[in-house]
Amino acid sequence: MKTNLRRYTKKNIKRFSLPEFNVTTWLIIINIIFFVIAFPLILYNVDYSKYIALQPNYILQGKYLWTFVTSMFMHGGIAHLLVNMFVLFSLGGFCERIIGKKRFFWFYIMSGLLAGVAFVLLSGFLGNTDLGAKIFGSPLIAGVGASGAIFAIAGLFVILTPKLKFSIIFIPFFSLPAYIMIPLVLFATWLVSAGTGLPIGNTAHFGGFLVGIIYGVYLRKKYPRKIQLLNQHIN
Repeated sequence: MKTNLRRYTKKNIKRFSLPEFNVTTWLIIINIIFFVIAFPLILYNVDYSKYIALQPNYILQGKYLWTFVTSMFMHGGIAHLLVNMFVLFSLGGFCERIIGKKRFFWFYIMSGLLAGVAFVLLSGFLGNTDLGAKIFGSPLIAGVGASGAIFAIAGLFVILTPKLKFSIIFIPFFSLPAYIMIPLVLFATWLVSAGTGLPIGNTAHFGGFLVGIIYGVYLRKKYPRKIQLLNQHIN
């Protein structure tokens, strides 16, 4: 009787368990759900954004510290969400297969948090002048998005698979190796933002990129043979 009950319980737990998606898919789902819930609230009352978006001047006052996390899963509009989720889908799955699900999950989360720290510190301490605000962003402007963590994934590829070719989403016929394309995109985005005044989280991108580079160096030293075998399949 007990054995039959145990089997029945296991069978029904499996039946009602969550789908076995990879980590990348779950991250995309969480980003979409969070956006669908939070974006209408901000449209209803823009003041709610301070509870979700990461604003350096608030953080440096010790306020709304949880926004280090919430800002990672929020986006500034549908286009922002779609672009970031497309890039995450394109890069995340491959990265996850290379370093493993558990390692990838924690790498993504920690990269997003550290990108947020870079965003707060650089804009908070260096963005208080007109020139500083153009280069590092104003501490009064909040940031949202998954791009800090996404640039960390891209930075990881620069070290682990430097010859892997990348394309820009809007120019798919043009590709360059990771060690050229990723820094080029980072620099070009920063240059355009500084020249036009567009509020792009360049310091978060830069922070995430550095995290990816550092972690890539660590993995390359720890698993040199595996990295060598991986790159043998990349032209």
